[in-house]
Amino acid sequence: MAKSALGSAIMSGRMGLVLAGATLLIAAVLLPNTAQAQFGLRGGPLGVARFAVGHVIGMSRMRHARMAVRGGRYRSAALRSQDPRGAERGQPSNPYIIRAALSAQAALAGWHGGRRPQGWWRHPDGSYGWAGPVFWPFAHDDLANAVIFADTTGISLYGYGDIYAALFSPYAATELAAYTAPQGRRARKIPSAQNICDVSDPAGFPADLMAAAVHPNELQRTALDELVSAWQSARDSIRATCPTEVPATAAERLGLMRDRLAVMIKAMDTLAPPLAKFEGLLDERQKAKLDGLAKERRAALAAGQPRDAQAASACDPNSDPRYDEKLQRQYEQLVQQQWPVADMATTLRLDEIARARLDVLQDTTLRTMETLSACPTKPAETPQGRLTEVKARLERMLQAVNGVADALDDFEADLSDEQKAGFEAIGPKRGV
Repeated sequence: MAKSALGSAIMSGRMGLVLAGATLLIAAVLLPNTAQAQFGLRGGPLGVARFAVGHVIGMSRMRHARMAVRGGRYRSAALRSQDPRGAERGQPSNPYIIRAALSAQAALAGWHGGRRPQGWWRHPDGSYGWAGPVFWPFAHDDLANAVIFADTTGISLYGYGDIYAALFSPYAATELAAYTAPQGRRARKIPSAQNICDVSDPAGFPADLMAAAVHPNELQRTALDELVSAWQSARDSIRATCPTEVPATAAERLGLMRDRLAVMIKAMDTLAPPLAKFEGLLDERQKAKLDGLAKERRAALAAGQPRDAQAASACDPNSDPRYDEKLQRQYEQLVQQQWPVADMATTLRLDEIARARLDVLQDTTLRTMETLSACPTKPAETPQGRLTEVKARLERMLQAVNGVADALDDFEADLSDEQKAGFEAIGPKRGV
């Protein structure tokens, strides 16, 4: 059943860009290095295209982010002080390096004793969507960047890989517990979940930049202050969903994802009226200046960006990867590496009904690669338009998480406690 389901998923018209675009997430984010070497992913179409989903940040920034983590430049001191900008005094602050390094430090500190230079669930930009028990560490920062600066990279990279990491968490129970344990000597090595959430807004809302761009009059300044106040309220509501207890099971991790996403969607609703009011008070020249902030950010990101025709073509909506036999074979190998359904059925001693439900869980999760494509899209021209797009993306992700959670509930409905424990153990074993 799994094989036929996989075959239909590969050839289905519904999967569309999954084979060319979404498999990049598998190659770059989920597979261990041994699998990358086995399938030759450092070259060929997947090797070249692995950074397409994260192309806005670029290969050079990813290398620098990894170097920063390995060199200990932005480490636990920043997380403890809750001031990531003060982690490296005297050095120019690159927000993307800081973000990637902070999330990587937090994610890896409690994984295998902090001895691994990278984990299989990382995002293509070098950052992590799961840092211990914390899902979406930079939620507020990503929302502000997307709405004000039209930088949707942080949001677009969230999808299948993070849902997969919720199902098969890379952390053992004791590793996760360290993130919520009372702070003592271990705090020097493993930051608390609360500290991770507290530093997740390194730049804050860019009110000063907006004011400098548009030179608001008194009425406009009042509207901007109202927008800032709404943002602070939204930020606090997102922070309130920071886990105080360890989500010990896949169902609990998916539940945390749902809670965080629901609050982020509500945050967009909170921001919409004051943002519309502020934009409505601006004249055409001021609106152009405000939109210019997004253009400047895009120009800065594009500077020095390596262009790769093959990587760009992977996200070309006119391409049809179903006729690329090599890519199909690699895709099938990658999925089988992640989802060894037959081995799982044997290890967990699943009967035919449970095995069929596992197939449904697999297929439901794989379909999220299509609905949550990480291929870049052109953002709307105005902050209000971008807010609408961001909310729609968050709603799609919430719907995808709900679908996977329902399939997981069905799969686990008749499993014994021993079988559930065996399923939970699959994730940590992957990183051994």
